[in-house]
Amino acid sequence: MKGDYVHGYSERESDRLQDQASTLSDLLHHDTKYPAGFRVLEAGCGVGAQTVILARNSPEAFFTCVDISEESLRLAEQRAKEEGISNVEFKHADLYDLPFRPGGFDAVFVCFVLEHLPEPEAALLALRKVMKDGGDITVIEGDHGSCYFHPDSERARSAIDCLVRDQATLGGDANIGRRLFPLVSSAGFRDVRVSPRMVYVDASKPSLVEGFTRNTFIAMVAGVRDRAILSGAIDAAEFDKGIADLQRTAEQDGTFCYTFFKCNAKK
Repeated sequence: MKGDYVHGYSERESDRLQDQASTLSDLLHHDTKYPAGFRVLEAGCGVGAQTVILARNSPEAFFTCVDISEESLRLAEQRAKEEGISNVEFKHADLYDLPFRPGGFDAVFVCFVLEHLPEPEAALLALRKVMKDGGDITVIEGDHGSCYFHPDSERARSAIDCLVRDQATLGGDANIGRRLFPLVSSAGFRDVRVSPRMVYVDASKPSLVEGFTRNTFIAMVAGVRDRAILSGAIDAAEFDKGIADLQRTAEQDGTFCYTFFKCNAKK
């Protein structure tokens, strides 16, 4: 699979993904359930953060989970084993060149993957090939341009922009959420429906303050610090001030908003 993962493959990133998945589980996955006997392809499963949630929500479906990173697959398999998940299998595969027969899956699930690909349309076409006629696809992506907060801060926005530009340099699109309808439609899917899922966080929601604002979003932005500084996009002092201002939104009088987009369609 062409393209690079902007956040890297560190243990810290693995922890961030787990925090993100568990914190957003109800918001993103409460309406993702598959019938008994369904064969579901999870494309780009990473470290299995979403896999465990999917498998638990649909214990009588069977999931084939693929990723380009063998180390991520090892961690995903280990996590599934530790959680007692048995209705999954893991395979090393390229999304652009999937090793499956046409029409072999009843459904496809893709979460936080297209944003990292230089050719998301080609990936959707490849996924469509391995789905049966009438099969379902679910695609979930974020959109960093949907982020707003109080207290507002130009320095914080500059730090976020460093992540957006870094991802674009690697061929991805951190603002892809707003593009899901045309992307999925142009790949030939029908009955395309997009549902925005907004996360709103204030001090009355301490689990979201920690799990999303601090441990998911701010951690994600902070992760590009070294590359942003080395590239000359921003100096160290300004970036650090931006992160400090983002942390300020997680204080008692701060608020933070972000929108995810969930797309469902049929082949």
